[in-house]
This record gives sequence, C-alpha cells and structure tokens, in this order.
Amino acid sequence: MADAPYVAPGGEPAGLVAARRRLATAQDALLSSLVAGAPRPPGFDGDRLAAQRRALVAKRAGVLAKVAPELPEILGEDYPRAVRAYAARHPLTGGYRRDAVALARHLLGRAPDRGPGPERGPEPGPELSPNVRRRLARWLDEREPPRPGPLRRAVRGIRPRGRREER
Repeated sequence: MADAPYVAPGGEPAGLVAARRRLATAQDALLSSLVAGAPRPPGFDGDRLAAQRRALVAKRAGVLAKVAPELPEILGEDYPRAVRAYAARHPLTGGYRRDAVALARHLLGRAPDRGPGPERGPEPGPELSPNVRRRLARWLDEREPPRPGPLRRAVRGIRPRGRREER
C-alpha cells in the first residue's frame, strides 16, 4: 500500500503550502520593485520592469491630478517631475487624497523623509519659486486640520461631550 502524501495542519498538501509561500514571496519582491524602489527580483526583465514602473507613476500622477487638480496648476511644468521624484521614495499607502497632501508636505519640507534607505541621499525635486511655495502652502493649509495646541486641548477637556435629550 502506498504512503499518503503529507498533509499540512490546514488540510492542504505540504507541497501546495510551500508553492504558495514561494509565490507570495515572489509577488512581494515584484511589487516592492515596482512601487517601493527595491531591486529587480531574479527572473524579471529590467527594461520591462522600468517601463511598468514609469506607467504606474504616470497613473499615480494622473489620479493625483484628478483628486487634487490644484497641484498640477500650482506646480505647472514641474508637476510630473515632482511626482516622479516623490513616488520613487514614497509608496502609495493611505489613498490618493492623503498622497496629494503628503506630496505637498514633502515639497514644502514639512514631512520627514521616510524613503527606503539612507543610502539614497537627497531627493531630486523641483526648486520652488517663492510664489509657487506660497500657493502650495496655502493649498496645504486649507486641507490639513489645525493641530490642537494646549489651549484647544484644555477647552476640549471642559466642553460637554454630548447633549442628553430631555424626556
């Protein structure tokens, strides 16, 4: 009588579990290469990955322009270059609206650099004229809620939480 193949605790054959793990690892490496600046995974064509990376950044720039149409208008011809430089080190994580605000914060120097590694050095980005910087700061200030200071926190602490309905 032949031995039955080993079955993992989840009820699947061990070979299938291992294959799924290898596939997940390869997918993670590919995605990291496309959107997070990780090195090219083995077995993938570098030119094709670069083309796909450019297409994804162009798509991101297009969607950002739709959710925040003021950004391309404010930045003008520097908009595509600014998005490319930003996207090379900042993967999209919190949705496009947050990404637009994060881009503006980054361009104004209000956000810490959270790029994938210190070895990358300073980011190439457009130099902003004083007028562009002022307009971008105004746009950003309109979208970011003010940070509560000590007085706001104190007032919030003494304000009633909600009204009870009288019966």
